[in-house]
Amino acid sequence: MTPPRSLFLLCLLLTVGCSTLHGVTAPRDAREAAGAEKSSTAPDCNVKKCVALTFDGGPSEPTPKLLDILKEKKVHATFFLQGKGHVDTYPGTVLRMAKEGHEIGNHTWSHKVLTELSAKEVEAEMKPVQDAVRDITGRAPVLMRPPQGRTSDDVSAVMKRLGLAQILWSVTAKDYATTDSSLITRRVLEQTRRDGIILLHDRHKGTVPAVPGIIDSLRRRGYTVVTVSQLMAPAVPEPGGVYRP
Repeated sequence: MTPPRSLFLLCLLLTVGCSTLHGVTAPRDAREAAGAEKSSTAPDCNVKKCVALTFDGGPSEPTPKLLDILKEKKVHATFFLQGKGHVDTYPGTVLRMAKEGHEIGNHTWSHKVLTELSAKEVEAEMKPVQDAVRDITGRAPVLMRPPQGRTSDDVSAVMKRLGLAQILWSVTAKDYATTDSSLITRRVLEQTRRDGIILLHDRHKGTVPAVPGIIDSLRRRGYTVVTVSQLMAPAVPEPGGVYRP
């Protein structure tokens, strides 16, 4: 049977197979389903014009400079960390992220496409990062981001067992393909809408220099920059769930 066109288009956006992924939830929908309860620590994104700032694939050599910028701007971000060559190489940076109030998620050990792996292989990509972050910070991640945004019902079943919610994105600067900080900034600003999730990579040369201007421009446009969990509060991302604006 040919899937409905709307489902086909959604699958193209998510870069996953149309017949294998169900139940994608928008942060706004998750908040509304959670009811009127307000968090004492998170901005009220039902009232404020919120956008989540996220970084994939670190920590790397440029990450401390990024942390300096975020501290100066009084912004907390969500970092989806990669294990091999990153968490195992820069544990002090991971600890600093946690101490400075940033949210830490899992981006797999070696960036393999999870939809191409068996359940056992998917778990082997996730658990070493869970263990390493727990050893460094005292707390294992509860969020993850699948490489290339590729996920499926089978991957979701593994994430549910591991206690991990899957976080996709709505804004990408494709900063892996350019060193032009002004282009990165322009791409982010052109795509950002309320309740969006911005994807950047702190290890690429043009990204960290773009961050101050991105934050300042977003604020001038009335946005409050938050973590993923703050964007969804008072909802709590469910293990195995897939979230995308």
